[in-house]
Amino acid sequence: MDAESERALAARVLGGEPRAVSRAISLIEEGVPEGARLVSALFSHTGRAWVVGVTGPPGVGKSTLVDRVTKVFRSGGRRVGIVAVDPTSPFSGGAVLGDRVRMQTHAGDDGVFIRSMATRGRLGGLAQATREATLVLDAAGHDVVFLETVGVGQAEVDITYAADIAVVMVAPGFGDDVQAIKAGILEIADVFVVNKADHSGAEGTVAQLEAMLSLDEPSQEHWRPPIVKTQATTGDGVNDFVGALDRFREYAGDDLRYQRRYRLEVSELRRLLGEAFWRHVEQLVSPSELDKVTAQLARRELDPYTAVDTIMNRVLAERDADRKP
Repeated sequence: MDAESERALAARVLGGEPRAVSRAISLIEEGVPEGARLVSALFSHTGRAWVVGVTGPPGVGKSTLVDRVTKVFRSGGRRVGIVAVDPTSPFSGGAVLGDRVRMQTHAGDDGVFIRSMATRGRLGGLAQATREATLVLDAAGHDVVFLETVGVGQAEVDITYAADIAVVMVAPGFGDDVQAIKAGILEIADVFVVNKADHSGAEGTVAQLEAMLSLDEPSQEHWRPPIVKTQATTGDGVNDFVGALDRFREYAGDDLRYQRRYRLEVSELRRLLGEAFWRHVEQLVSPSELDKVTAQLARRELDPYTAVDTIMNRVLAERDADRKP
């Protein structure tokens, strides 16, 4: 893709054209240079959308809830983007669940853009290109962007770095899961949702969450995550959930939102620096040399810290050699 085509694609994204948005996200997922340049061109046009992360155990009803909430937002004229992060197919390497099999009620609505992305083995419940996809949807004029993640566990809390609002969903019958993950993703929640509230045990699940929250009672100045009961399949409680999101948005204001985005940018800067340095290493150190170091590590002839120091010294030596007149 030449420079003129890249500029034209960026302009179409800024115009909110769905096909351009889809093409842009595909370039980002492919990891090609055009994708990075496109993000650079769009970045100054981002920062307006509110990003809502929705996470919880598999089967808890995340997709159904996002579908229902999207209808509410669309009825109010808000444009919605949805990035649904699915497990990786062992055959194609893509998302197991695709765009066409979820949220069919929004087909044909240009105010809703839905994209499934594969984790490709990445921990934390989010795909590698999720953040960049969110930026594209933001630049394209979506008011709200949902990040729906694969069911995650205790240590997998990437959503806190990617979202302005973190929603944790549980359901009756997931009581053991609540206990198992309470030291992990439960602490990230700005809003709790107990879905399938018509099932027996719903009140017990609410009580468990209330008990956990009571262990760290916030002051009046701090946000206490509300617990919203929903039946996503019927729509019951969905308006209450939307109200909780709006209340948190009002509470967060510009200050808390800035703090979270600052933390996100620190994380992204470190990630991108690491990727850039690794590409530099691959240019300077041959695959056979890297294989040799890896084999030494596997045989315990070399420790990881010494291996890193060796590679770093090699890269720095090459840099110094290039600087000599």
